[in-house]
Amino acid sequence: MLYILIAVSAWRVWQTGHFWGVPAIIFAVQLALNIGWSWLFFGQRRPDFALIEIVFLWLSILTMLIVFYRVDRTSGWLLLPYLLWVSFASVLNFSIWILNRY
Repeated sequence: MLYILIAVSAWRVWQTGHFWGVPAIIFAVQLALNIGWSWLFFGQRRPDFALIEIVFLWLSILTMLIVFYRVDRTSGWLLLPYLLWVSFASVLNFSIWILNRY
């Protein structure tokens, strides 16, 4: 569901003709960070590195939400569940890191 919301949000911004440039770069960055977090956390089993990376992911999503909102308000609001989910995942990531430090 989250990926559908992200896609619809990006599509709405693209429809305005203002996607290319900063919005496209931010979209690509958050997508790469999203993939990177999954690779670090699940693939490499490194919750320590994933915790650092998820901070950058969260910031990129917030930035994308703000930039998209300025182009199309609905697009910005569609990204709120994604930001909330990554906030929750950050707490889980932190908890797993704490529990597995030693």
